[in-house]
Amino acid sequence: MTYSISQAAEKTGLSIHTIRYYDKEGLLPFIDRRNGTRIFSEQDIDWIDLICCLKQTRMPIKDLRSLIQHCTDNDAVLEKGMEILLKHREMVESQLVELQNSLKTINYKIKHLPRMYQERFAKELPLQK
Repeated sequence: MTYSISQAAEKTGLSIHTIRYYDKEGLLPFIDRRNGTRIFSEQDIDWIDLICCLKQTRMPIKDLRSLIQHCTDNDAVLEKGMEILLKHREMVESQLVELQNSLKTINYKIKHLPRMYQERFAKELPLQK
């Protein structure tokens, strides 16, 4: 099955503008064109989903471009594409650890903040007789 750019946008949740931007940035070199119109396949949609995932996890566009080049070139080098993904995975795992630590701190504050405020304001209130 094939899709127009508007159908691809709907399937991926992206705007047409974003898909055009990705194409302009060299992230969609595999997209077929018929009479100047982009035609998207299911595999193209999967690639766009991967691009969105990697962008969401803060992979730089230059690394995305390099990954796509290594994975779609006729002279593709699997090791290079894998190296990019493995390096990015390490970075994402590191971010997850940092986020888990931040979440623990936030949860601690949520649990203890009401008590801390009570204690603070109880000390400031003058004793009443």
